Amino acid sequence: MKLFFRLSFTAIILTLFSGVFVATKTQASNPLPEILNRMEINRSSMKTLRSKVTMVKYNAQLKESDTSEGTSIYMPTKGRDALVRIDWTKPVEETLAVVNGKYVLYRPRLKQAITGNAKDAKGSGKANNALSFMSMSKEQLKANYTIKYLGEEKVSGGVPTWRLELTPKKATSFKMAELWVDGNGMPIQAKIVEGNNDTTTVLLSGFEKNAKINVSQFEVKLPKGTAIVE
Repeated sequence: MKLFFRLSFTAIILTLFSGVFVATKTQASNPLPEILNRMEINRSSMKTLRSKVTMVKYNAQLKESDTSEGTSIYMPTKGRDALVRIDWTKPVEETLAVVNGKYVLYRPRLKQAITGNAKDAKGSGKANNALSFMSMSKEQLKANYTIKYLGEEKVSGGVPTWRLELTPKKATSFKMAELWVDGNGMPIQAKIVEGNNDTTTVLLSGFEKNAKINVSQFEVKLPKGTAIVE
């Protein structure tokens, strides 16, 4: 069964600052090292992140897109795993939480909760995969991906960014990813491209960096009678 998760990142992601980010141009002919340095500084300084999330899933065969909107909270932990919660509000209300590499997707309209490994999540659960780039260090990115600088580009809302292409060096669940990074080193948009050319694009906006977030907020409290599906 195809799980179409709309989570009210799921990542995911995620405010560096409140307001609009302005990307400053680097003078180097190859700005990639500077971009990665800024991403590392951003990652190291970020203890929590709260943001709005927009996710667009594109089906390459049907040539159709589905858009979900919601809010997310994010807290990095040791290693590459992070605590993530996404509460989708449109088009339906659903909640995704990722803790210790496991996800719980609560679908109140169906009185159902789906659980499993975050890396195996499908549908809207892919948002967590997009957000996972935020917790990777510069060395982890370089070790796991061939990184290519694609130029400057504005994302939705007119935010200037640098666009990067990441190709996995080893077999993974997707064939390619793209990141849009603002001038502060914050990845504000990520796109995952599957082997069949389906894509998941996650855009973060309205960031609030290092907001007070308690670990207990990542727990999804399931009402009595909720069916658990593994």
